[in-house]
Amino acid sequence: MLLELAVGDAYGAGFEYADPAFTAARNTLAGYVRHPSHEGLEPGRYTDDTQLTLALAELLAAGGPWCPEAIADSFVNAYRRDPRVGYARGFQGFLDTVDSGAEFLARIRPDSDKSGAAMRSAPVGLLPTVADVLHHSLVQARVTHDTPAGVASARAAALAVHYCHHGLGPVADVASWVAAVLDQPVWARPWRGKVGSKGEMSVRAALTALAGNTTLSGVLRASVAFTGDVDTVATIALAAGSCSAEIAADLPAVLVDGLENGPYGRDYLIALDAR
Repeated sequence: MLLELAVGDAYGAGFEYADPAFTAARNTLAGYVRHPSHEGLEPGRYTDDTQLTLALAELLAAGGPWCPEAIADSFVNAYRRDPRVGYARGFQGFLDTVDSGAEFLARIRPDSDKSGAAMRSAPVGLLPTVADVLHHSLVQARVTHDTPAGVASARAAALAVHYCHHGLGPVADVASWVAAVLDQPVWARPWRGKVGSKGEMSVRAALTALAGNTTLSGVLRASVAFTGDVDTVATIALAAGSCSAEIAADLPAVLVDGLENGPYGRDYLIALDAR
């Protein structure tokens, strides 16, 4: 799961909010694409979507306490050991100035309804019960996105992984199942058009891409084709799709092999996934 979502993030980063004509011409999966205007983001490098997902995955794998300070500590540590571009400017500036989870919690304003809590929520979906998923996604979301919309989108993204990982039904029905669990019909409504910054938008687009394809390559191309915040859409969709026995694992070798492989790159992702 971690490898696939990182590929989705890194591939989608080349198209984030790019001109639709650029996306239509270059979204071929023939390789990573250099973004036409984002300086400093090299093709094949993942962004904050994957880095914060790793922070949560590491905490789960270590069996650490699932509490706000431990989660915030993990966010700070993941960023400080491996600073990278891709974060929202304000949040990156914030991370540059905090040294601990306690300081993070003391200074953060957790009032966002954007996609940050949803994009990192995938590892929580691997937990054994729906109740576990709902609890863990709530706790992690509240660290930065303590709003009804922020929490709901984090829960929806994690539930999609849970549904696929545990084979709870046809992938085509994933959005309806998420809507039923959360008692929020909005999640069953297919997404159309450009994806903005709100968490609901990214998750609904991811659910739509997931339900409409039978291969990971199809899910990835569909995620990016929406235009807008497509690295987040692809991260969420590939996390869930990679867990499903119905979705063929056919990501092109050029994307898998071309993913960054530094200290926290491809090999690290594979090893953490195994843990």
